[in-house]
Amino acid sequence: MVKSHEHLVESDEIDLTKIYKGLWRQRLLILLCTLLVFSLSGVYAWKATPIYEAKFLVQPPTQNDISNFNYGRGGDSNLPLLTVKDVYDVYLKHLRSESLRLELFKTIYLPTVSGELLGTSQNALLGWFNRALDVSLTNKDDPTRFTITANVPSSKNAVDWVTSFALSAGERAKEEVLSNIKADATVKANNLQREIDRLQASSRKDRGDRIVRLKEALVVAKSIGLEKPPIIDGKLTVEASSGLDGSLDYMRGSKALEAEIENLQTRQTDDPFIDRLRARQESLAFYRTLYIDPASVAVFRQDGEVAIPDQPIKPRKLLILALGLVFGLAVGISFAFIRVFLLEKQPLQHS
Repeated sequence: MVKSHEHLVESDEIDLTKIYKGLWRQRLLILLCTLLVFSLSGVYAWKATPIYEAKFLVQPPTQNDISNFNYGRGGDSNLPLLTVKDVYDVYLKHLRSESLRLELFKTIYLPTVSGELLGTSQNALLGWFNRALDVSLTNKDDPTRFTITANVPSSKNAVDWVTSFALSAGERAKEEVLSNIKADATVKANNLQREIDRLQASSRKDRGDRIVRLKEALVVAKSIGLEKPPIIDGKLTVEASSGLDGSLDYMRGSKALEAEIENLQTRQTDDPFIDRLRARQESLAFYRTLYIDPASVAVFRQDGEVAIPDQPIKPRKLLILALGLVFGLAVGISFAFIRVFLLEKQPLQHS
């Protein structure tokens, strides 16, 4: 048993020695394969289209950025204040929208397509565009910060893409928020208008009712021959005359009643006599003409600046050359193994 084991070990050592010698005899093949693959990888590294990367980081606006959105809101207006989250959520919705991607695809990418890509279908181009332009969380621990990344063959286009994407989403979000605010203001103004109309109509009815009561009192005053208010405590007072109402209106005398009836009938408007009407009219004018300058508000903030990349991220030439060298060596050794194996088999076939 010991001799058999020693024989196997010796056989293994002989086989390994034969393999080493066989590979050494095929060193030229290994070298040629390595040089060929290494050369091809070098050609690819220098001929491949460079890809540049630009990043645009966005984060929520500050309270000061959205303060003008709340102009005319809160307090007794019954319009809720908009929070930073409310505004930023609208921005993120547009940042992730397919409609915005399609718009930018048509406006910033298709005009740049040339050469062999001209015959490519729009679906294929759109697929490449979507892969080249990405929106992702900057940090998984912070769900409010996002990074817009573009990987394209032109460094300038990379910057233009991410900038256009961020700003276009911002413009869309700003328009939506302002449109919602205008809609709220319109509803508020319509409610105020209805309230004013109701108060004015009610005042006109009250005036009509007052005239009817005064006319009845005038009939009574004339029937008893009372032209002037009676003397109270030896003197006639304005307070006594004007303070009489209801069933005692006739005590004011026919002359005072006729004067008030004429005055009420010729009155052009009851507005000065309606409580807090002017305040309501001012609010109505405010909400009817409410305007917020888009330049005075922001729906997001840019974190840092977008620099034009001066070095491509692809191809990574040194890595490609290193992989080409390793792969070429592996291919050469594989071919050498095959040749060694075939050469070892030939004597057996002849015998």
